[in-house]
This record gives sequence, structure tokens and C-alpha cells, in this order.
Amino acid sequence: MAKVLIHATLTLDGYMADPEGGVDWMFDVDATDEDAELVNRVVGEVGAVVGGANRSRTIEDGEEPYGGLPGVPVYLMTHEAQEPMVKDGVTYTFVVDDIAGAVERAKADAGEKAVSLLGGRISRQCLQRGLVDEIQLHVVPILLGAGISLFTGLDQRVNLELVEDASFGDGVHLRYRVLR
Repeated sequence: MAKVLIHATLTLDGYMADPEGGVDWMFDVDATDEDAELVNRVVGEVGAVVGGANRSRTIEDGEEPYGGLPGVPVYLMTHEAQEPMVKDGVTYTFVVDDIAGAVERAKADAGEKAVSLLGGRISRQCLQRGLVDEIQLHVVPILLGAGISLFTGLDQRVNLELVEDASFGDGVHLRYRVLR
């Protein structure tokens, strides 16, 4: 069965986006070939995605998780029902207020691959429910000073075991197993 993975790029001060939700700062970091290889390996493990829907419940250009990873189903959490949509061969299913159900459906679709959780709120909810198996972080050498945090608001202790670390350029890649 698929494992559930929080996969995020963070600044050194723990933000995954600036205060307006922007991630343009990610493109200011020079990555080595080894950095790209490691990130591509992790992305290659992804068999399904669970994330949050935008306010308009649309899939705008540039909003596709992983750039619209071909053939990988995406489950988007929302508070209002909407029919699934297909964009560029990717099916986006909107799930109303049932994150555990969305994760189970994504795990079934992912098979032996991983379910990637995207977004702070989604990641924290899944951690609180004991649904997360691993956390993969790419930490870049930028301090934003303010922004959207991945873990702020978790409000519980989660013990982790480091299973992989790497540093090729200026950034650090950390992979942890969630201990239960």
C-alpha cells in the first residue's frame, strides 16, 4: 500500500510561501545537478496528490501540482461539492471535508507509489490524524521573515526519525519517518 508523504520546499525560517502565498523565491536558488536528481527521484515516487483547492475551485495555469505530473490523480479538499475536472490528462477530484477519505482514495490510486500532501493546512491535518508516514523537506538558504508556515498550528508533538539527508549546493534535503 502507498505511503503518505509531506513533500515541501521551505526557507530556512520555515516558510513554504511568502505572506501572499507566492513562491517566486524558490526560483532564486541555484540548484546543482545532484539537487535536481534528488528532487526528481522524490517526484518520481509520487502516484497521487492530496492538496487544497483554491477559492474558485479551478485549476489555473501554474497551479498544477508538480506541473501537472502526467497520469497522477489529484484530490483537492474543499467545503463545497464540485464535479471532477480533467486538465492536460490529469483528473482533479474535489473532496468535501473528508481528508481521511481523500487520502485513502489517493493511496488506492497510488498503488506502490507515494501520496504527496501539498500545503500546510492539509499536511497538519494529516499529521494530527496519524496519516503521514514520511516528511521530505528541501530547505533553501533564504529567510523570508514572514510567510505561510508548513507546521505552525500543528499543536501536537510528532516524533521523527531521520532516514536520509543530503547537501549538494546551498540547500539541504531532509527525509524523516514519522514515528508512531
